[in-house]
Amino acid sequence: MIPNFNAIYALLLREAKIFLREKERIVSILISPLLFLFVMGKGMATGTSPVAGYTYQQFIFPGIMAMVILFTSITYGLYIIWDKRLDFLKEVLAAPISRSTLFVGKSLGGMLGSMIETLLLLLIGAFFILPLGTVKILLCLAAAFPVSYMITNIGLAIGATMKSMEGFGLVMSFLTWPLFFFSGALFDLAAAAPYIRVISLFDPVTYAVDLLRIIMLGQGAFPVLADLGAIALFSLATTILGVSAFGKLQQEK
Repeated sequence: MIPNFNAIYALLLREAKIFLREKERIVSILISPLLFLFVMGKGMATGTSPVAGYTYQQFIFPGIMAMVILFTSITYGLYIIWDKRLDFLKEVLAAPISRSTLFVGKSLGGMLGSMIETLLLLLIGAFFILPLGTVKILLCLAAAFPVSYMITNIGLAIGATMKSMEGFGLVMSFLTWPLFFFSGALFDLAAAAPYIRVISLFDPVTYAVDLLRIIMLGQGAFPVLADLGAIALFSLATTILGVSAFGKLQQEK
């Protein structure tokens, strides 16, 4: 089915306006990553970095960037539940557009917020932590785009199946922290316990952290093509999951 680009643009525009109005949200999301970088990163500055020539603070910077993408993107699923309460979603579901069009529009809206947060952290990190040239900044943003899409899809799929914000919060807490900690964002996977390495292979954030680390530091646990292939595979799987969840959402309304 051919997507309705006018509907996608309208949904994206609405989400952009909502995000930019909530300026406190932009600041609050960055607090935890900045604490990891400037408190934990500096606190362990005397430790040995797994990548020669870089400090521990610089080593975890790609992982903290992935953390911002993860938390910003997956939290966006909460707005589906909010739209249900405002009856906005009921009006959209009654419109002559497909569920896939609705899903793409909402997904792009979530990605917009995630990319803005990622850019802000990237500029802060490039200035205070790890000097990055224009090419590396652009490559990091390019890598963040499919990762944001992948994680936003997970958040939307969860939000589409949940009926309360409290329930969504519990599921999100249960999911996000394991995804973050098993990704190798704060440590070298090669030196981790065997069970952690095995679990990390099934963690989509692992490949995001590794790809960003290759771009920024020139070293990763997997080849670039393996990271890109895994991200593409997870993106496809989450797209199918999200579209399926939105199809059931149509029946509920």
